[in-house]
Amino acid sequence: MDYEFNLVFLHRNNPKSGVVIKPRNIKYQMVPEEYMQLKAFARIDGALLSMMWIASFACYIAGLSVPLLMMGGMMLAVCSPLFAAVRLRKFRDGVRDGVISFRRGYAYMILVFFYAALLFAIAQFAYFQFIDNGYLVSRVVEMMNTVQNRQVIQAYGMGDLLNDSLRQMAQTRPIDYALSYLTVNIVLGFVLGLPIAAVMKKVR
Repeated sequence: MDYEFNLVFLHRNNPKSGVVIKPRNIKYQMVPEEYMQLKAFARIDGALLSMMWIASFACYIAGLSVPLLMMGGMMLAVCSPLFAAVRLRKFRDGVRDGVISFRRGYAYMILVFFYAALLFAIAQFAYFQFIDNGYLVSRVVEMMNTVQNRQVIQAYGMGDLLNDSLRQMAQTRPIDYALSYLTVNIVLGFVLGLPIAAVMKKVR
């Protein structure tokens, strides 16, 4: 909860008139205990959000063979901001007594997405380093080599561009995949945190 109080300070407005006392409103900042509380709950929700992202990624990989699973993975990814908003509301109502400022809610969302992005990046690195073994690229090549897709590629003259993209994918290191998604997801937290914190803001 944010508090406001008046601080009386000394201000020399005019040398002839002497000291002038003026009131001024100053926002009370989070105390260390509140910040630790914010981070602790953000870690929990970040872990839950990362599990949602990992499930979405797993469905995407499996969806290269079973298209229906790819649709499920896309739905999980699209619903993740809504899930984050629900977790912020639960934090507001269950921990903050139904009150949270925009700034505190925004900070919470940034931390949630940061922790989720970190865990998701670790999971992605582990997958591409120890599990994938070129499966993703090989499946994409197989999909592009179907008769229908080859006709589309030839019609739009995208053969060279596609080959360059596949070559770049094959040369990308696991750490590069992880760092790329880590950056994107952290930035996503800064962007999506704004509307989520604005909607979930509630003051007395």
